[in-house]
Amino acid sequence: MSRDLAVSVLDLVGMRTGEPAGSAIGRSVDLARNVEQWGYKRYWLAEHHSISGLACSATSVLIGHVAGATKTIRVGSGGIMLPNHAPLVVAEQFGTLAALYPGRIDLGLGRAPGGDALTMRALRRDLHQTGEDFPALLEELQTYLGPEKPGQPVKAIPGQGSHVPITLLGSSGFSAQLAGTLGLPFAFAAHFAPQYLYAAAHLYREHFRPSTVLEKPYLMVAVQVIAAETDSAARRLFTTPQQRFLRLIRNQPVELLPPVDSMASLWQDWEQAAVQSKLGAAIVGSGATVKAGLEKLARDTGADELIVVTDTYEAADRLESYQRVAELARAIEVRPGTIVEV
Repeated sequence: MSRDLAVSVLDLVGMRTGEPAGSAIGRSVDLARNVEQWGYKRYWLAEHHSISGLACSATSVLIGHVAGATKTIRVGSGGIMLPNHAPLVVAEQFGTLAALYPGRIDLGLGRAPGGDALTMRALRRDLHQTGEDFPALLEELQTYLGPEKPGQPVKAIPGQGSHVPITLLGSSGFSAQLAGTLGLPFAFAAHFAPQYLYAAAHLYREHFRPSTVLEKPYLMVAVQVIAAETDSAARRLFTTPQQRFLRLIRNQPVELLPPVDSMASLWQDWEQAAVQSKLGAAIVGSGATVKAGLEKLARDTGADELIVVTDTYEAADRLESYQRVAELARAIEVRPGTIVEV
């Protein structure tokens, strides 16, 4: 059985230079309300800390705010960086969100810190944890979200027995293999690490074992997309995320900057290569160009769902792009994996 390509949103809540966080969050709420009407499946919010230009540090708070401003779209994390948090706290937060918005909350989990070493210390006060302890943290979290076990000494209230759906996020093979082994959905971060996409997709399917959550693999791919009236108009809008990644590799603030006619004078050759490697999977252009790109990505990866990352300087351009993508996705058919809804 085939169906239209499912599309979702990943939002980093980008701010303009000098803009208060509340204004950027307001744009996110407006976007969420619109994409809900356009048929997007999920609205996910990222977790980043101490990065000037991104207002997505308190992810669970943002999820509650967006869920409260919408009615039907699933809202979740893309993702919670589990090594930053005690699993019990994550379970309590998402158990509370699930109690407030039944059947609408997703818990996407990553193992990256979402910040530098000093930020990690400020978050956790303990740097002994590494990404290698992620499976143990995940198992503990699943205990708090699953049914109460006999004699279980610590319980997440709310959270226990909530079965908040978990998706593992990754930009390499580690989480792909783990998601497959545990029979969980897997979301790959091709919006900044496209070079590992196909290897990770293969590992996920190769190691997949059916579970009480999934009968078949369910692969989601996050990708940068900008759709506009013409290819040239879209490429110009794309200079905003290009400038963000350029400033990121320079260790500068990553506020949204206005588009420019050409990036040539803004970067050196090695910087251009670095930015292009990060954005190598981006799909940018007119409707025809973007439709072809979405079809190719879904076909080549076997993705069941695409998570669209769109950052433009003007909110109207962002809304237009997401609306165009929604219309294009309805004309693309895929053969999805089977998720057993809990």
